[in-house]
Amino acid sequence: MNVNAGEWKPSAAASEWTPGGAAPAPTPAPTPAPARAQSSAASDIDESDPLWQLVLTKICNGDRDRATKLINNPDALMKYPEVEELIASMPSAAMEEEEDWEKADADSADAALAGKVEDMKIDQPASGSGASLTKKQSSAMAVDVVEGDPREHLNLVFIGHVDAGKSTLSGNILYLTDNVDKRTIEKYEAEAKERNRESWFLAFIMDTNEEERAKGKTVEVGRARFETDLHRYSILDAPGHKNYVPNMIMGASQADVGVLVISARKGEFESGFDKGGQTREHALLAKTLGVSFLVVVINKMDEPTVKWSKVRYDECVSKLRPFLKGCGFKIKKEVKFMPISGLVGHNVKDEVDPKVCDWWSKSWKAGENNTDKPTLMSLLDTLQMKGRDPNAPVRIPVLDRYTDRGTIAMGKIESGTIRPGMKVTVMPTRQVYKVDALWSEETPLASARPGENILVKLNGAGMEDVQKGFVICSNPPCRSVDKLICQIMVMDLPDQAKVLTAGFQAVFHAHCAEEEATVTNIFETTNRKGQVLKGARFANVGMTVICMIELARTVPCETYEDYPFLGRFTLRTEGKTCAIGVIKKLPPKKAGK
Repeated sequence: MNVNAGEWKPSAAASEWTPGGAAPAPTPAPTPAPARAQSSAASDIDESDPLWQLVLTKICNGDRDRATKLINNPDALMKYPEVEELIASMPSAAMEEEEDWEKADADSADAALAGKVEDMKIDQPASGSGASLTKKQSSAMAVDVVEGDPREHLNLVFIGHVDAGKSTLSGNILYLTDNVDKRTIEKYEAEAKERNRESWFLAFIMDTNEEERAKGKTVEVGRARFETDLHRYSILDAPGHKNYVPNMIMGASQADVGVLVISARKGEFESGFDKGGQTREHALLAKTLGVSFLVVVINKMDEPTVKWSKVRYDECVSKLRPFLKGCGFKIKKEVKFMPISGLVGHNVKDEVDPKVCDWWSKSWKAGENNTDKPTLMSLLDTLQMKGRDPNAPVRIPVLDRYTDRGTIAMGKIESGTIRPGMKVTVMPTRQVYKVDALWSEETPLASARPGENILVKLNGAGMEDVQKGFVICSNPPCRSVDKLICQIMVMDLPDQAKVLTAGFQAVFHAHCAEEEATVTNIFETTNRKGQVLKGARFANVGMTVICMIELARTVPCETYEDYPFLGRFTLRTEGKTCAIGVIKKLPPKKAGK
């Protein structure tokens, strides 16, 4: 018994106690004040500060979280010309006041905050109006996300031979950009240790199903997002095993930038690059599927057989250069080379310590191998996409679809701008639907521009009406054909076929579509010496061929000249990429079509 205890007084709010009676229902906790929900950083900001008003309203369009992060990052803030103009125009007294804002008395800050809370109070909405308010707020947020965010969106596909370290690099990028917390990493480390694969823990961030973790091989294309001050990125982690190349094609068909991951470890580079390795096929497919830039990262430079050897790095680069040029890449404009360690993180976000690698700093400062940035992420931020036309007709190849109170299609906007309420045509069925809603991940959008990965809800469409390989279009819709005249380059042939002739069968891959195809007619061939043969009957590996291809069913497509992203394709059979090509001509339109 505490002798210092004060006199006990019953609470006036307590209900009467009855012996053996059930405990009364607890009084519900009062709703917390809105000010408590704000972060401490946001609560200290002077709302009347002109710099805060500029960042919040004009740069971040009302997004308080992003505005708070930006205002606490002076380096990123000074990249905006509006900020420089404002600071230049501010009087010195205002600048001194701004510098001293953190020294403000805590009591006065609380009082000012209480006043703001009073100002924020609104009349109680009438019954039923809460839902409409929420819709308006979400609509405003939707406009901010798309039209107010000046940062460009890029899709990165990580490609390369199996075990080159693609998933580990992807996972480490997410960890270094604070998209994965420390507790999750510790859990993955423990799980990898149980499997006696301690170095796989970062790959578990991207490889989420049990089969992938057990075998250490990516099967499906992993997807994730991260952001920098200049760009928004979507990671597409493609499988490296030859059995899953069709899945890799699905990922690469959406990509703007390819990151070709090469293992510098002795023996691994050679096995990936030699005939039969996936390094060659992946690089070839990336160019065919429309990747604008290829960043070649020489991974595992910290491995004991390499030890950041410049000789080994130069050896890998010198072998890759001529091959990539043969794939159609313009080495000086489209290809960048960089040494990294995906596991440790060297040259991913932060430059490798000169004590570990003494030659890299001199190399990038001299602009060797087309690279003038020290790290992978700083290099990606310098890439600028060309050819994205928001005013062109809408073209969205459908990657997948599912049902959730209606049919929702998933795809990347290749051209045009789409908004809820628009009427769109789905090719090849020519069915017209109204766009009910748009999302990016789970965020509702008011509009979406080229390059965005979006979800589109189509009013009245069933699962059978929207399928993978279809194309969502605005007027005029794209063409849909089962015959086309094309130019192909023969890259490889099946073991039992020594030459390519009329009647050759393969699987036709264009954007997200797959269809059985047959070469029905060869018009001319061009050999490696440039000699043209009209009316040729066959073609060998290395030849360029003008031919007609017939498809088992109609496929939405366009000529390469009009819409490059709908005019590229590959022919694959028996696990090999036999030919890459572009569509030159389509059959004439039928009357009324």
